[in-house]
Amino acid sequence: MTASHIRHSESHKSMQASNKHQNSNKAQEANYQQNSMSLREVQSQLLPQNYQSLQHVYADDGLHLKGTAPQTSHEQYCTLDSSFAAAGYTVHTSSSTLSYSPSTESPISQQECLSDNTYGSPISVSCITEDPNDLKHKLRELETAMLGPDSDRIDSFESTFHNQLILEPEKWKQLLDIPRGDLRQALIACARALADDNMLVVDWLVTELRQMVSVSGEPIQRLGAYLLEGLIARLASSGSSIYKALKCKEPASSELLSYMHILYEVCPYFKFGYMSANGAIAEAVKGEERVHIIDFQIAMGSQWLTLIQALAARPGGPPCLRITGVDDPVSAYARGGGLHLVGQRLSRLAESCNVPFEFNAAAISGCDVELKHLDIRPGEALAVNFPYQLHHMPDESVSTDNHRDRLLRLVKSLSPKVVTLVEQESNTNTAPFFPRFLETLDYYTAIFESIDVTLPRENKERIHVEQHCLARDIVNIIACEGAERVERHELLGKWKSRFTMAGFTPYPLSPLVNATIKQLLENYCENYRLEEVDGCLYLGWKNRALVVSCAWR
Repeated sequence: MTASHIRHSESHKSMQASNKHQNSNKAQEANYQQNSMSLREVQSQLLPQNYQSLQHVYADDGLHLKGTAPQTSHEQYCTLDSSFAAAGYTVHTSSSTLSYSPSTESPISQQECLSDNTYGSPISVSCITEDPNDLKHKLRELETAMLGPDSDRIDSFESTFHNQLILEPEKWKQLLDIPRGDLRQALIACARALADDNMLVVDWLVTELRQMVSVSGEPIQRLGAYLLEGLIARLASSGSSIYKALKCKEPASSELLSYMHILYEVCPYFKFGYMSANGAIAEAVKGEERVHIIDFQIAMGSQWLTLIQALAARPGGPPCLRITGVDDPVSAYARGGGLHLVGQRLSRLAESCNVPFEFNAAAISGCDVELKHLDIRPGEALAVNFPYQLHHMPDESVSTDNHRDRLLRLVKSLSPKVVTLVEQESNTNTAPFFPRFLETLDYYTAIFESIDVTLPRENKERIHVEQHCLARDIVNIIACEGAERVERHELLGKWKSRFTMAGFTPYPLSPLVNATIKQLLENYCENYRLEEVDGCLYLGWKNRALVVSCAWR
């Protein structure tokens, strides 16, 4: 890993006041007695004032579905095949930052680091290097400043202080108010310490957390493994150097596609988004003879299979259908090829259904899309689809270009019949690091719990699904800032403001769409909840809203 810039304190000048050599020992002794602090005083200064009140948990203003709040487990966790503990990382204590040295490769993924691909898995953590005796040096500088360079008291003081920090973990737990075995609270305490730049506490908690997380354990243990990885990545670097420092081997495209398909089947999140958007589009283009759909995240084009079949069965015959698929390197990698593969797949289906069809390939990142890429033709009923995509566009908090609002204004200028939006109901865009960590912990706890009821914990495919389809997003949210943080989710209230400012008005989803999705959810766990609010549909797990779908015109 590329080492982050490590802060080093400047050397202190000697503060000896006496010019007479024969009186120096007495002066030093008096000065030491006057300025020395007890260990308790040192600890009280090192620990932030608010560590005793970790109960103040960040809460966003998003929709929480009706239901019972999830119970917090207080049992002792143990690491099974954790990518951290099993990888044998060495943590070196430092008063300014930490050093993590991988001794072996992860036994779960056999990966080296994090990839630039959106669905990559950040399993192995590369290292930064710093003098493990940094704390000793700083203590000696402090002693020299108080007593002069000839002091012989530093060793005993440092030894006592070191023993209190390292040999009494239970005392630290009491100071941090963390119940024994409570992984959730330990993760929160570590993130808070990192936010407060309290590296002594972060050092100790990372060591403890490595023994508590596991990629094959309970949902909170599995999520904890990736949250911890994000915290370590944030410690090591930030901004543009994160992905350069954490590049990973990717699975073969066929394997990645398989993992994504498994997630598609075991959880209804994607099906919910596709069905709700297709229902709104079918309603908006009813009776139109020529239809043009612009999809800002075409992927494999799976969303349009059912719509093509529905249009084929339309009374009076199907319309002439044209689809413009916006591409990016992520989609191309997952497919194992370019957009021509999507065009061939959809063309074959349309031909079998006797639907006149044309595919327009826009092999370009969504941020770079301009009018010339969309091949707009007069006389076509236009529908625009934003499936889990707009949150990747940088807004005014990242760039003066503000592609998020620019794209909405561009689409509005095309006078579409309908614009569909499917997004995660989460608040991670402009939130500061610590509340963003709490939001990520809460959101993905529900996601990992929902996967847990379908795929057994020892299932190798489940491990791969979480690593390659979820983990990188988690690390990106926790570790990155600026333009490098591409996972920037917003709550529906903010999306409503953006669409309204661009000139759109709501297009409520029809009751038929709601009924169809309710029927879909009958095939899944009863903990999934569907709720309609002001014409928008929310899909949630227990009391947590996870995905929202809405339409505009």
